[in-house]
Amino acid sequence: MEKINFPSQEILNPRKLAKKNYEHIILWMLYNNEGCEWANFSKEPMSIPEATLSRYLGILNKKRFIEKVSRGYYQITPEGKKRFHELSKYKGKRRKLNYPPKVILKSGRDYDKWILWMVYNNEYCRRSDFIKEPLSINQNALSKNLRYLIESKFILKTDNLYKITQSGKIEYSKMLHDYALDRQTILEEESKRIDEITLKTTEFFEEYKVNDKEVKFRFLNKVLRLDYSKVKTILTNEYDFYKILLFISINHPDFYPNYLSLEKFSNLYLIKRKILDYWIDEILTGKIFDLKLHRLEVPPDKYYYFEANQKLEKMLRAISTDHITKSKYLQKFGYYNEHELLLENIINESCEGLFHEDLIESLREFLPGYIRYLAYKIETKKRLMNTYDKLEGIIWQDMESIVYSQGSVTLEDQYQEILKETERVIALDPLDDDPYNEKVRILIYYNQYTKVLEFLDEMIQLFPEKEISLQMKKASILKMKKDVKGGMNIIEKLIKKHPENPDLLNYKSFWLKYLGKKKEAIQIIQQLIEDNPKNALYYDTLGEILLYFEDFKQASTKFLKVILLDKDSWFIYQTYIKLASCYLALEEHDLAEKNLKMGTKLIHEKIKDVETKQNWLTIANLLRADMMEQRNEL
Repeated sequence: MEKINFPSQEILNPRKLAKKNYEHIILWMLYNNEGCEWANFSKEPMSIPEATLSRYLGILNKKRFIEKVSRGYYQITPEGKKRFHELSKYKGKRRKLNYPPKVILKSGRDYDKWILWMVYNNEYCRRSDFIKEPLSINQNALSKNLRYLIESKFILKTDNLYKITQSGKIEYSKMLHDYALDRQTILEEESKRIDEITLKTTEFFEEYKVNDKEVKFRFLNKVLRLDYSKVKTILTNEYDFYKILLFISINHPDFYPNYLSLEKFSNLYLIKRKILDYWIDEILTGKIFDLKLHRLEVPPDKYYYFEANQKLEKMLRAISTDHITKSKYLQKFGYYNEHELLLENIINESCEGLFHEDLIESLREFLPGYIRYLAYKIETKKRLMNTYDKLEGIIWQDMESIVYSQGSVTLEDQYQEILKETERVIALDPLDDDPYNEKVRILIYYNQYTKVLEFLDEMIQLFPEKEISLQMKKASILKMKKDVKGGMNIIEKLIKKHPENPDLLNYKSFWLKYLGKKKEAIQIIQQLIEDNPKNALYYDTLGEILLYFEDFKQASTKFLKVILLDKDSWFIYQTYIKLASCYLALEEHDLAEKNLKMGTKLIHEKIKDVETKQNWLTIANLLRADMMEQRNEL
């Protein structure tokens, strides 16, 4: 019989009043043995009670940390090994670090997210952990990102060790959704945070006799996303924080006509009325937390609360946008809906199953402001996280326009309705490519990337003369889907088929940049410059590649060359803005301000499309705000 390795007494029987960590014990056994049978856990020296053993084996199996190979025989999985390392303390031994998965490392140089992942998934990190492979973050970028994360209170530095904060854990949770992780992985990562607060919330529920599962769910959902540490210096009692969130969770429209007033709640849950009033107002106005909370007033003195992007609001949004879209769409055919009638239609449908019928008057008062809120969301939904991300996004958006015409339809409209109309127009004139382009744009807007790729293949068959632009659009869609290599394959094939087209090499240099291949990208664009020394666009591309790799000094010289070569180029306003961003990074504020001013002037003069103009003005404003912040720090 194979000899079984057992953990030390320190692990099996922790000192003082510490509880046994059965998760750690079971994973230790499976990590240090080829596999284990049920009896290895239940008999001496382990002696885990059978009910406890059954529960923990079930939990670990569900989380995919272990697998049941055969009846009563278990082995650890790769994810289980990672979890074991998280639970283990390596004193006097070489630390075994957990690193971000490839899908995160290959998605771009999101250094702040790499760092956040590291400090979340390891007990602590040293600066050297970020510099060595596989991260290999350069010193300047590392300093900048560490400073940003510390100032944002996502991580803290003590004794030259970096650790995650409660705010960082919430930010980490949001970050997971930025990547192409499967839903199960995201749920497993989220469960780690849920486990951390389960004990506190369970005690809170038991003490205050909170039994309704819907209230518990709404409460837990808020606690996970709202960081108490942001308010603890003022609201020193964490249970008071919980009570405020409980009040909001109890008074939800789904529970109408039930209602618990501020006065009754403050008496029942022993919290001062003025504390409730103040903090509910703070949360409603979004002054502290990144949470949009809607309030539905029911005269004379009742208020119900529901969150944006939760079930009720999503359904109300769908009903509202559907009716607004239908109204706008039918206007093209001579049907006009009065504003009041439009609101009534939304109210009537909402009260058929979404809101209680007694809330009609409350909805009538609420809807005008809510519709203005929806309009604002549409305007800002493409806003990126920071100045340089926004700049990169708009640069790429404008570069795509070189090879692909963007339509003029305002895509505030609902997906299915406008798609049907576009397909009807295509059927009327199958040889006109404009409605085809509109359909592509609509599909992209609604993230229907697989359908876009299929439709672009159809277009290539119908319009072979536009093959290059359509194939490039396919490449860009693959990039959106995080398949940069797939986009590169398309470009390589196009270059072989059209070797006389230098712009394809220009695109290749961009894709090499996205793949992190700085040297190869620069070699290609420099060769293009040698062959076309007066082409300002190629110098602009070289500058952009250098900017991407944070070589701000060299990038600025290339942008200056663009201005020297062609002050009237169609993209010159972009060059000035990118040059300003270089000077800002170099902390040369006077030069940054000068070029930012010129870029803003040219945006107004050269851009006719309203959306593109607004995008670039947003970039200019973000850079201006960054510059003011830097100057204030000096």
